[in-house]
Amino acid sequence: MFVAVADTGSFTAAADALGLTKAVVSFNIRQLEAELGVTLLLRSTRRLTLTEAGALFHQRSVALLKDAERLQDDVRANHAGLTGELRITTTPEYGSRVVVPLLARFSQLHPELRVRHVSSSLHADLISERFDVAIRLGTLTDSRYHAALISHFSILPVATPEWRMNHPVESLAQLAQADWIIHERLASPLRWQVKDASGAPEMLEIKKAPRLFADSAQALMAFALAGSGVALLPEWLVRDALDAGKLVPVLPEYTFARQGIHAVYPDARHVPAKVRTFIDFMRASVN
Repeated sequence: MFVAVADTGSFTAAADALGLTKAVVSFNIRQLEAELGVTLLLRSTRRLTLTEAGALFHQRSVALLKDAERLQDDVRANHAGLTGELRITTTPEYGSRVVVPLLARFSQLHPELRVRHVSSSLHADLISERFDVAIRLGTLTDSRYHAALISHFSILPVATPEWRMNHPVESLAQLAQADWIIHERLASPLRWQVKDASGAPEMLEIKKAPRLFADSAQALMAFALAGSGVALLPEWLVRDALDAGKLVPVLPEYTFARQGIHAVYPDARHVPAKVRTFIDFMRASVN
């Protein structure tokens, strides 16, 4: 009941969601505060605001509710297959090209399971936004979560054939001076460890000041397709454009480090059956 009030921001909305009267909800919240000996909510005529104690209690309450939901899912899964809801978030590009088709097949295998997919270029807070799992690409930076490796993918610099013709790139030094289109959400977008044809490591450091930036791989590819320069993109994203001749690799004798595909989830102590099953399904499908 307290979680519903905190999430909706009002007694009336919480009461409607729970199918109770506003008076019953308000009474129970007052009783809870009296038992705890602390104020959880600051009340005004316009809104309810969590106190510091209320924010902590809300966070722990959400975690407990998730544990109870997972326990119910596991018990049901042992008898009747997967049930409940699988909430999953991905980037828009990888989601639409890879994850959503897999989710469609997965949902057909588990007809009693509801699937909710949210695409975003931003990394969601899995706990506060109540996601069961996030599919994340590249280097992981958030140590709060547990991650399971799904697979790897290649990245490569690409440009249009016309750009390549007008801007010959025959060496790593020339590539460093090229017109780069930069993914601004990367931690170090101007420095990359590469290997030459013999496997010897070298460092590519982009020297020419970039003029074009974007926060998604799809936008980077659109810039590249428009002939704006070189973009470093996932092979799975540019494969169709490469096959169609709309894009070509730039200096393909050098290779960049393969990137990881990870399933990230908030609680390593108890992984729900629906999450374990989907991770295994995705790993088998992608590989």
